[in-house]
Amino acid sequence: NAIEEDDAVRRLFTIARQLEGLYRHASTHAAGVVIGDRPLDELIPLYRDPRSDRPVTGFNMKHVESAGLVKFDFLGLKTLTVLVDAVKLVEAGGGGKIDLANLPLDDEATFAMLERAETTGVFQLESAGMRDALRSLKADAFEDIIAVVALYRPGPMGNIPSYIRRKHGEEQPDYLYPTLEGILKETFGIMIYQEQVMQIAQELAGYSLGSADLLRRAMGKKIKAEMDTQREIFVQGARNRNVPESRAREIFDLVAKFADYGFNKSHAAAYALVAYQTAYMKANHPVEFLAASMTHDMANTDKLNVFRQELDRMGIRLLPPDVNASEGRFAVEREAKGGQAIRYALAAVRNVGAAAMDALVAERRRGGRFRDLADFTRRLDAKVVNKRQLENLVRAGAFDSLNPNRRQTFEGVEAILKHAHAAADERDSSQISLFGGGGGQSGGGAAPLKLPAVEDWPPMDRLNNEFEAIGFYLSAHPLDSFKRTLARLGVRPIVEVAADPRNGPVKLAGTVIGKKERTSAKGNRYAFVQFSDMTGVFETIVFSDTLTATRGLLEEGRSLLVRAAVQVEGDNFRLTAQGLESLEEVAARTAAGLKIVVTTPDVLSPVRDILTRKADSNGPGPGTNGARKGQVKLISRLDTGQEVEFDLGAYPITPAALLSLRNISGVLDATEI
Repeated sequence: NAIEEDDAVRRLFTIARQLEGLYRHASTHAAGVVIGDRPLDELIPLYRDPRSDRPVTGFNMKHVESAGLVKFDFLGLKTLTVLVDAVKLVEAGGGGKIDLANLPLDDEATFAMLERAETTGVFQLESAGMRDALRSLKADAFEDIIAVVALYRPGPMGNIPSYIRRKHGEEQPDYLYPTLEGILKETFGIMIYQEQVMQIAQELAGYSLGSADLLRRAMGKKIKAEMDTQREIFVQGARNRNVPESRAREIFDLVAKFADYGFNKSHAAAYALVAYQTAYMKANHPVEFLAASMTHDMANTDKLNVFRQELDRMGIRLLPPDVNASEGRFAVEREAKGGQAIRYALAAVRNVGAAAMDALVAERRRGGRFRDLADFTRRLDAKVVNKRQLENLVRAGAFDSLNPNRRQTFEGVEAILKHAHAAADERDSSQISLFGGGGGQSGGGAAPLKLPAVEDWPPMDRLNNEFEAIGFYLSAHPLDSFKRTLARLGVRPIVEVAADPRNGPVKLAGTVIGKKERTSAKGNRYAFVQFSDMTGVFETIVFSDTLTATRGLLEEGRSLLVRAAVQVEGDNFRLTAQGLESLEEVAARTAAGLKIVVTTPDVLSPVRDILTRKADSNGPGPGTNGARKGQVKLISRLDTGQEVEFDLGAYPITPAALLSLRNISGVLDATEI
């Protein structure tokens, strides 16, 4: 009616009908390449994207095959580069030559690691569900890895328990028909691969391999007419080989059902080989492998934090960034005691840029280590490096070897840049690299570098600045001061919860690192709050009632006790906050005692001031109001090598007071007891 009554609507539909069915836009497959037996413009129309110089097919990927072209997908895989870089690190460290293409496929250390499911960084085998499968599977042959790669997908995943039981002799294989045992024996009677479909058709019904491939494709497309035709061909061929018709039809239906999710074995084997190669490198050369892995995830802070947790678990040290030791990439460093560690990459510090950091390393190699900040400043070309880059390097601790007072260096960045400009003016004006070539003493008559006379950041400010520059806490963690409190409360680290998530309540602790508030359809406010603990990062949902009661606690940098409900959803789990409390207050209520070790009498006065200080009414501070009292022991270490212990009596103890005590020069240790 509208078309008949309204000229505008009539015109709209006339145009719409002309457009209907046309392609909305032109796009290019990320990895698809077509190959023909003659110039492509003789076979198909070509199109040139105005944003690219590469010609593309005018037909889509299905129609180019009908036009006589063969289509291949050439995929780039970052893991291959990780492997090559790991091998180079091993060889550079004197570990000998490694031929990835000819690794022994029966390496005991590799299969032992897979059985323990320690697969962080291992291609295709990292997910929680895959780890569960590996623990039960106890893979001891390369074929097991091929099978689990093919099975761990929606559909065939349901066959994993049966495959594992059959592998361990707990369930008898079913080969469908006696003549099929040779085809299905390697997978214990379970159809896993598309090649098995083709072999079954060939063996049972006399298909040629070409016809069997057509059968496989027909089953995948699920076109009823094609399936009916293929069923009759299959049953007739089986009858010709004396297979009962009823059994042939049953097997056809089983094969058709499997073909819906069957995996190509040649594809699974290629993936399994890369999985094995990464597992081999991690099991036998873990430091080099993880250094290479971290380099290729340099821009992904969450992934770097996962690798840091894995290094902690394996007892491998991650050394902080250092302008006098770090490379642009993550590097392997041999420690004084002979062990290996990974040195944090300069380019992995946020907002510093890989090119600038590579130039810094090149200058250090050319002119030697930077002797102090003045030497660094003289050799810096401020035309390329900027204030933000320097500030983030300072926050990350990269200048600690030149000046351990990070706040002083941070507040002196403008002075550093000013002196760098002055030094650059005295050098060759054509110099355009980040660092000049004039050597460390090229300052000429420039005035000496003067930095502000300020005390270093308090421990928490130092850690929070480090977090801003790196993306996670590296040198220490705000929860370090609460270790005894967390142990007393039975708090679980998030890495432990993630390894074995179970529905129910759990106690966690974390430092707030982010919050996003939302409004529900019913108008209620809720929030997603991100926390960091000493083993990783986790997120909790805080619903309206809890959010209203605890909003004042959800400030970045605040450490909280989190009582949460765990809800397992497949391979993932969700945390819902049921209660949030300040860890400072919890620790104050549960404090047992305190041990302070001092080396000089000069510290007694500041120690007394901290222990007796009242809480500041304007903020938490290192005060004592409401804190539970604990017994304080003072241990004095004398020059003679003896120790004298004094019982100071009961004082209120708070983590803030602990941090303040540890920041006093002359206090060797201050820990809860």
